[in-house]
Amino acid sequence: MDPIAFRLPILAIPIYWYGIVVVTCILVGSYVATIEAKRRGEDPDHIWNGLIVAIVFGLIGARLYHVISSPQGLVRGFEYYSQHPVEIFMVWQGGLGLFGMVAGGVLGIFLYTRWQKLDFLIWLDIVAPALALGQAIGRWGNFFNQELYGYPTTVAWGIPIDMQYRLPQFTNLPETARFHPTFAYESIWNFLVFLTLMYVGRRYEERLLKGDVFLMWCILYPLGRFLVEFQRPDAWMLGPIAAAQAVSIVVAVAAVAIMVYRHRFRTSAVEPEEVESEAS
Repeated sequence: MDPIAFRLPILAIPIYWYGIVVVTCILVGSYVATIEAKRRGEDPDHIWNGLIVAIVFGLIGARLYHVISSPQGLVRGFEYYSQHPVEIFMVWQGGLGLFGMVAGGVLGIFLYTRWQKLDFLIWLDIVAPALALGQAIGRWGNFFNQELYGYPTTVAWGIPIDMQYRLPQFTNLPETARFHPTFAYESIWNFLVFLTLMYVGRRYEERLLKGDVFLMWCILYPLGRFLVEFQRPDAWMLGPIAAAQAVSIVVAVAAVAIMVYRHRFRTSAVEPEEVESEAS
């Protein structure tokens, strides 16, 4: 498909499908976050008021992560950006790193909640399911840009990739070659993460501590990303594993450790109070 959806009349400014998908995932995710905020008794207006802060920091983090971590073998990798620095700002052409986006977005949320004197952890829990849903939608921007595809395949759902978008190792394959839609695999996983967070956040709300829902995202998303990276021929490798897999392991292990520590600490803190009340 042509990555350009249409051009604005008179000015002839191109509007890219990637940008349309990104805007869609932001709006849909924000709407879901307002529903979650209402359910928790919080003011949903904070979602829209703080959105610009989270977007700005999220885009900066996402773009920097992509530019820095992209290997030289990519059509637009670090070597390319170092020679064409102006294109670093052309985010509509694709290329946003999820881990960088989350890090930047979390920083934006932290700054906004500090400014508004809100509970940072509660608002992380509110946006976590929306984040997963936004990811599920946003990954389809890679479809229009013909990026984030996997190895050649003969499966029925394999997709064609135009020659100009193929990685160097695949340019000798025939035009009829098909490739794994890696972006779709991650999209499906993210949607399942969204459903899981929504269910657990409601079903076990009394057992959860503030920040647990976001920590669950920090466990579930990296797990899926770790598996998907095996189907990423463009992955930046750090020895035997991809850089994204290494980051996924660190994030998931850290999130598990934090959750275990927090819940064990809460249990040990509650038990003396219960013993004392029983004795009285």
